[in-house]
Amino acid sequence: MRIQYPFSAVVGQEALKTALILCAIDSGLGGVLIQGHKGTAKTTTVRGIGSLIPGIKVRSGCRFNCDPADPAELCDVCTNAQSEVVTAPSPVVNLPLNLTEDRLVGSMDVSAALTRAERRFDPGLLAAAHRGILYVDEVNLLSDHLVDMLLDVAASGENIVEREGMSYRHPAEFVLVGTMNPEEGELRPQFLDRFGLCVQVNSVRDVGARREIVRRRMAFERDPEAFVLEYSDEEDLLRRQIALARTRLSAVHIAEEAWDFAVRVAVNAGVQGHRAELTIMKTAVALAAFLERDEVGLRHVSEAARLVLPHRMKSSPFADEEQTSADIDDLIAGAAGEDAKYCGLGSVRGRNV
Repeated sequence: MRIQYPFSAVVGQEALKTALILCAIDSGLGGVLIQGHKGTAKTTTVRGIGSLIPGIKVRSGCRFNCDPADPAELCDVCTNAQSEVVTAPSPVVNLPLNLTEDRLVGSMDVSAALTRAERRFDPGLLAAAHRGILYVDEVNLLSDHLVDMLLDVAASGENIVEREGMSYRHPAEFVLVGTMNPEEGELRPQFLDRFGLCVQVNSVRDVGARREIVRRRMAFERDPEAFVLEYSDEEDLLRRQIALARTRLSAVHIAEEAWDFAVRVAVNAGVQGHRAELTIMKTAVALAAFLERDEVGLRHVSEAARLVLPHRMKSSPFADEEQTSADIDDLIAGAAGEDAKYCGLGSVRGRNV
C-alpha cells in the first residue's frame, strides 16, 4: 500500500486544511471546491485528510460500504450474508476525467437478466465513495453529462441506475472535493453552488516556508516510513480532535445573535436562495465543535462566511482573491456593526480563539 504524505506535514495552506477538517467533522457541509494552480499541494492535502477521518463499520466483502447499523440501506449481499462486521478506512475515491458513465454510476448486467432472470449490478465509483470522500481533480474539465449525474447524486444521497427497463438504487453519500485551475475554464454555476465551501490556494511566498516545503518533501521521498513516524503524534492528535468534534456537533448551542448575524452577512453578499446562510451556520457549528466550544459565536460565523461566500458572490471580472477576501471582510464588518471587533478569528488549527 502506498504511503501517503501526512496531512500535518503540509506547510501553510491553513484555509484549505481548515475546510477539509470541518468537512471531515460534518459530511453534510457540501464538500470543498479548491481553486489554484498546479503544484500547491491540493491533491496531497486532500489525500492526507482521508487518514484522519474515523474508520467506518462495514460487512466484510460489501462493495457498497453499507452501514450495518442501518438495515433500511443494506444491499442484497449485506441483507442475506452473515459476514462479520469490520472497521475499514474511510474511502477516498479519485474520479478520473476520462471515466465512462458506467464507471461512475455502475452498470446493470442485461445479459444475466435476460438469460437467467438475475438482477446483477456492478457498482461504480459512487458506491465506492459512499461514507467517504469523492475527489475530482480538475472538476471544471469534467464532461457536462457526468457533472449532471454527479449533481443529482450529491443532492439526493442516492444513486439510481436504469437500464433496459431495470433499475437499481443504493445510498451514495460522500464529501465532494473538487480542484480546479480557473485559467483552464470556469465551472458551471449550478455545479459551483453545490460545493459548500471554497478556498483559494496559492504558492507560498515566504522564503523560509518554501525552503521547509522542499526539505520535507525530499525527506519524505528519501524515507517515507521515518517521515510519517515523525508526524505520527500530530496526526493522532488531529484524528482524536476530529472524532471528538463529531460527537459534540449535536450539543453545540447557537446564540440568537449568531443566527441574525449569518443572515445579515448573506443578505449583504447578495447571494441567491438560502443555501449560503444555512451552510454558514452548519460550518460555524462544526468549527465550534472542533474548538471544543459549547456555543457558536460571531467569530465562528465570521470564519465560516469566509469559507462559504467566495464562490457565491457576484464579483467584477477583474476581482482577484485578495479583492474578494477584502469584500467579504467588509460584508462581515458591515453586518456586525458595533460588534465587528468580535468577528476576527485566528488560526483554527492553532486553536487561538
